[in-house]
Amino acid sequence: MVKRQLRRRGIESEPVLTAMASVPREAFVPEDSRGSAYADGALPIGDGQTISQPWIVAAICQALDLDGSETVLEIGTGSGYSAAVLAHLAARVISIERSEQLADGARRALAAIGSDRVEVIVGDGSVGLADRGPFGGIAVHAAVPAPPAVLLGQLAEGKVLVAPVAAGYGETLTTFRRAGNDFESQAICACRFVPLIGAEGYPQS
Repeated sequence: MVKRQLRRRGIESEPVLTAMASVPREAFVPEDSRGSAYADGALPIGDGQTISQPWIVAAICQALDLDGSETVLEIGTGSGYSAAVLAHLAARVISIERSEQLADGARRALAAIGSDRVEVIVGDGSVGLADRGPFGGIAVHAAVPAPPAVLLGQLAEGKVLVAPVAAGYGETLTTFRRAGNDFESQAICACRFVPLIGAEGYPQS
C-alpha cells in the first residue's frame, strides 16, 4: 500500500508514510471486507458510512502538516482508522462522530490495537468543540457546502483545516491555513464524501 498507492501518487511525508504502515487497516473494516482492507478504494463500514481509501487518509494527514505536538480535532470518526493514523502524528486526537454505533465500534477497534491517544465523542461535529480549542489541526471527513466558520474559528494560528468542499457534482479536498483573521486556501484533489450533517453543515434529510 505505501509503495504502490501512496509514494507513487505524491505522498512524500515520511512520518505520514510510517504512520500509514504502522496502523493495521484490517482492524477497522468488517470481517467480510478484510480481504480488501488495503485496496485502493473506500469500503462500507455500516450505518451508511465508509472508510476512505488509503490515499485520501494519507493526503489529509500530509496536508495537516503536523509536528507531533498538536491536539487535532477530527470531524467524522467513522471506523476510527484515520484517527489511529493521526495518533501517530499528533500528541492527541479528539474525534467527533454523530453515530453512536460507529463511535462504539471505533473505540473498540482503537482499544484493540492499543491506540490510547484518541478520544471519541458522540455529537455534532459541524460545531466542533470550542471549549477544547484552539486546535493544532482539524480534519473534516465529510463534505461541507463551505468550510464552517465555527470550525475555522477553533483553529490555532498558522495551523490547517482540511475539508472536502462541495464543487459542482463532487467535492474538492481543500486546505485552509490560518493567518490571523484570514485563511489561505489550497485545493488538493477531487474527492467524494458523504455530507456533513449538523447545525453548521447540511440538514438531516
